[in-house]
Amino acid sequence: MNVNSQFSFFPPQPDNPSDRDRHRLLYDALSQKGWPEDDQQILRIMAPPQEITNYAEPGKFKGLRVGVIGGGLAGLAAAFELRKLGFDITIYDALADRVGGRVYTYYFDQEKTLYHEFGPMRIPVAHETVWHYLNLFQLPTRPFIQYNPNGYVYLRKIRVRNDRDGSQVRKYIYPRYDLHAWEREMSWQDLLYLGTDSHLLTASPEERAEILQVKPSYLSKTLRWNARTNLKMMESAALSQEAISLSANFVPLLYGNLYHSFIDFIQEDYPADLSYLYEIPGGFVQLPNAFYSSFLSPNPYEQTQGIAPECLGRVIYQAGHWVNGISFHACEHKVQLAYQALGSGEQGEEKFDFVVCAIPFSTLRNIRIDPLFSPVKMRAIREVNYTPAQKSLLLCQERFWEKEGIVGGSSFTDLPIASIWYPSDHAQYLNHPREALSQLKSLPWQEPGVIIGSFNFNLDTTRLTNQPEEKRFEEIKREIETVHGLPPGYLNPIVTGYKTVNWNEEPTIRGAISFFSTEQKRIFSYGMKLPEYNGRIFFAGEHISAVHRWMQGALQSGMQAANDLVLSARRG
Repeated sequence: MNVNSQFSFFPPQPDNPSDRDRHRLLYDALSQKGWPEDDQQILRIMAPPQEITNYAEPGKFKGLRVGVIGGGLAGLAAAFELRKLGFDITIYDALADRVGGRVYTYYFDQEKTLYHEFGPMRIPVAHETVWHYLNLFQLPTRPFIQYNPNGYVYLRKIRVRNDRDGSQVRKYIYPRYDLHAWEREMSWQDLLYLGTDSHLLTASPEERAEILQVKPSYLSKTLRWNARTNLKMMESAALSQEAISLSANFVPLLYGNLYHSFIDFIQEDYPADLSYLYEIPGGFVQLPNAFYSSFLSPNPYEQTQGIAPECLGRVIYQAGHWVNGISFHACEHKVQLAYQALGSGEQGEEKFDFVVCAIPFSTLRNIRIDPLFSPVKMRAIREVNYTPAQKSLLLCQERFWEKEGIVGGSSFTDLPIASIWYPSDHAQYLNHPREALSQLKSLPWQEPGVIIGSFNFNLDTTRLTNQPEEKRFEEIKREIETVHGLPPGYLNPIVTGYKTVNWNEEPTIRGAISFFSTEQKRIFSYGMKLPEYNGRIFFAGEHISAVHRWMQGALQSGMQAANDLVLSARRG
């Protein structure tokens, strides 16, 4: 028996869960949230779109060409599905050295045992489309430890442990905040719930469903949530500014987006995404690599779905090819992509019967488009908000945090690093409820390990990363020492490697995650997903879906774009 994501043995959270295991965990999480009756609704919304072979027979579209812009999960999923029907596909990806877009596992050693994630690092149990592909590719999973009571909270120069009921924070940190008397009687968890989740209790299941849906129009409650910032919604629960500041420290995504739309933040609160989670041992890059391997394999995964190899289309993966122009030739009913090979500088053009555009709008903004897409699409490309985020990884020659009883989970602070995340791999040593305390004391902390020394958003991202690398990592080490109560310089001999990825500065991304500003769901969400050029170009990506930030949104939108493309191809 392993500890679960909440550092408890109950409810059990097994490795490689069955659908039944996951759905049981989801129901438990939703019961704690207050809307367990929505479990089946959430699973339906998160489910993969219909199997593409329901729309046409395998091999039906032999000879038709599809261009896919982007080698992230959305583009890979679209190509994987379209290939089943015989389409010949060319994927253009500006990245020359890896596959997967924002899925980015970084390995410090050649054996690939010392690693962490610059991109996605968690899989919620409700993300049905992700689990569809994990099961198809037979990728192993184990619990991701989201919360650890031995993690630290360091706010306003006071350090405590993040105990389960928040009593240490209430006793020692609350006096540093000018809270109302009634706020002082509540744990920080209850303050956070009051400011965020409690608003969903007054909504009907139909209204809550729209949090995870893209529709031409929305109900009045959705429109209110769309029009109000996270700060305004927390204020509407009568929380003081000090209570908002205090509680938001425990959710850096929220703190970094207080002035953006509430409807976007609750996309992960409503389906209880942070309650029970999983990770892929060995690195999340195995998921995009599985797609890529299938494209090249003489025995691809599609065969396991009963599709004969001769029915499959061909996939060409053009790594290091930057698309810089999209144009439509109406007389030929073709979409032309212009590109540049980054290594040689060679320019090229290719015409396709259909195109799937699966890059963020932050990079689509710099591509020549002729003729222009619809006015709402062009506005969205220009205006939709992307929140900056960065992760800084530290390779440590010993696991100093495990000497303090920390296995997985995180620590939170109001210092610029915002949060520290510890690896969950040694949770395997905590396998018996009655022996957990003794097992904690006998962890092999002498082994090397990798932590996320800083994971933050928005202004903290800008202010931490926009300084010379050496100075940045000195600051990160000193702030980790402060959070852990270690003497200055303690980490100098322990940290033997480091690397930062600031997604705003990545040329092929230019923004970590889409996070709607107020009114953007109402104005843009439906128009963003509509095809252009008379049903010849389709759009996919986490920004296109109603599940921003997560692999679920990328994969589900990629599958949906493939299905919509097939319907257009059937019409001729």
